Amino acid sequence: MSSNQKLSGKIALVTGGSSGIGLATAKRFASEGAYVFITGRRQAELEAAAKELGGNGTGVRSDVANLANLDRLYDTIKQQKGRLDVLFANAGGGSLAPLGHITEEHFDKTFNTNVRGLLFTVQKALPLMPPGSSIILNASITSIKGTPAFSVYSATKAAVRSFARNWTLDLKERKIRVNAISPGVVPTPGYDLMGLTKEQVQGFVDSQVATIPLGRVGTPDEIAKAVVFLASDDSSFVNGIELFVDGGMAQI
Repeated sequence: MSSNQKLSGKIALVTGGSSGIGLATAKRFASEGAYVFITGRRQAELEAAAKELGGNGTGVRSDVANLANLDRLYDTIKQQKGRLDVLFANAGGGSLAPLGHITEEHFDKTFNTNVRGLLFTVQKALPLMPPGSSIILNASITSIKGTPAFSVYSATKAAVRSFARNWTLDLKERKIRVNAISPGVVPTPGYDLMGLTKEQVQGFVDSQVATIPLGRVGTPDEIAKAVVFLASDDSSFVNGIELFVDGGMAQI
């Protein structure tokens, strides 16, 4: 192991790690010396993603909205590695529904994964996390920006941002840092779940570019590098923040 690896010897978990930002981050974690557990709901995708981590990762099939799944996940991590140093609570998603057309199912599905699932992902990890651990919550620029037909998703991400503030205080005595990362427009397979056609997704992405000062959308790896910063000792005095990685979109 080279001494300049930022996560050398660390044990990490990335939920929703089989594609997109989760997979990009898991790969970065592994390249920085961590052993990485990743979760996903689809076994085939999960196995393919775990292979990309070389020998430095394990896929555990798990739905964060299912608390029994979470218990099994943490039992596995405890048995195999005994502890958890870095948690990237990344699993989440959302589809479009304008006010007037929001169903109970849409609300429940989005909040069950993005808020309830994330809360219990973090809470159930705590017994495994030693002092000096780092928790990173995946929020979104929608925590502070309005987006048409995206109010339920945006509300979940505002909740995630709020969790980071409050949990920073709850975990103060344990010396565990909690930060939120807020990606901007970063096309991933998750965009296919928004209920749009490929053409509509591309149209949405193109329309957003005009509002991004850097003049382009981001890549999953660009988010991953920022998560590595928050996971590592490079950010040892960074706590309770929301780090926007959005090309300037939410800042101006």
